[in-house]
Amino acid sequence: MTTTDVIPEGFDFTDPDVNWASIPHDEFLALRQKAPVHWVEQPETSRHGMEGGTGYWAISKHADVSAISKDSKNFGTAENGAIIRFQEGMLREQVEMQRVMLINQDPPEHTSTRQIVSRGFTPRAINALEELMEQRAAQIVKDAVARGTGNFVEEVAAELPLQAIADLLGVPQEDRRKLFDWSNQMLANEDPDYAGEPDVAAAEILGYAMGMAADRKANPRDDIVTKLVHADKEGRGLTDDEFGFFVIILTVAGNETTRNAITHGMNAFLDNPDQWELWKKERPETMVDEVIRWATPVISFQRTAHHDVQVGDVTVKKGERVGLFYASANFDDDVFEDPYRFDITRESNPHVAFGGHGAHYCIGANLARQEVRLIFNALADHAPDITKLEEPKRLRHGWINGIKELQVTYA
Repeated sequence: MTTTDVIPEGFDFTDPDVNWASIPHDEFLALRQKAPVHWVEQPETSRHGMEGGTGYWAISKHADVSAISKDSKNFGTAENGAIIRFQEGMLREQVEMQRVMLINQDPPEHTSTRQIVSRGFTPRAINALEELMEQRAAQIVKDAVARGTGNFVEEVAAELPLQAIADLLGVPQEDRRKLFDWSNQMLANEDPDYAGEPDVAAAEILGYAMGMAADRKANPRDDIVTKLVHADKEGRGLTDDEFGFFVIILTVAGNETTRNAITHGMNAFLDNPDQWELWKKERPETMVDEVIRWATPVISFQRTAHHDVQVGDVTVKKGERVGLFYASANFDDDVFEDPYRFDITRESNPHVAFGGHGAHYCIGANLARQEVRLIFNALADHAPDITKLEEPKRLRHGWINGIKELQVTYA
């Protein structure tokens, strides 16, 4: 079978223009059915900063994505990072510098860093936010209702994640807009509606974070920053660089991904009014994971093979990149019954939107679930008649399933 028997020649699942139009579900389905481990050849400008050949292996089946996610022996992120596509002009040394970030580390370094970061994301820490976040969610929706109409993304979906991050880090709430703008600039540089330099935005976050770290070292408080930068009984805390890059991850992952999950979820409810009525009346616990599966805010991450390894019928060579396409795996009909149906009562829902269940499973998954549940409770309570005014405007991006505008009326 040739490449063009499966997808058109030159088709790249990381092309920002492809994902700007929509998630390429038809092409993903073709891969799952005919070529679940499929080589995608890329032009040189699409793989700036990367090593490991002239493209990547697209992994489309849920079973293979899950298996590779758990296989730290044969696959890692340190060589090329977890991000599958950078902006044109990315330098190799810039990719290598990002190995200080948790998502770009392999064991044993990753294990050590994750143990430190986990101090701030214990079930107790997340549960302690519940009452405050519930109050914040209700106020966010009430404020939106008072305005009457507006962009759901900025007025509702972005607000609770931003406020949660600010509360977690001890960032003054008035500075949360800075986090919003910096994360937009870092991730949206390929979208014509956004201006700014991602490197400058990253430097701004690093500078802000390092100032926080220095303050907590000199003036400890009862907060997550103090827990992360001070040594524990094992004798290690995050270095200034590690903490700075942790804040970048938290700002981007904790804001951008949850914001998009909430927005996609609201759009799905508005497109499926029977599900919205069901949510308002019954509030099934299964709603949260169905929203997250449906949204799959991160389309894909990548791994690089440590050794020659068999994946399905294909031998992935040492040093080659593989793209783990969560947006395909989460609609695999071998795993999900009627996957293209938005069903908030879906009981069997082993989605991989948090990165599978390996070493890189999202450390903030429980916080994200809490935020999704609380904001949709607040919407059902205070904006039950929310209506879509126009179709959402998607973000132009290579690996984020983003929505930048969803115009609604709240009452």
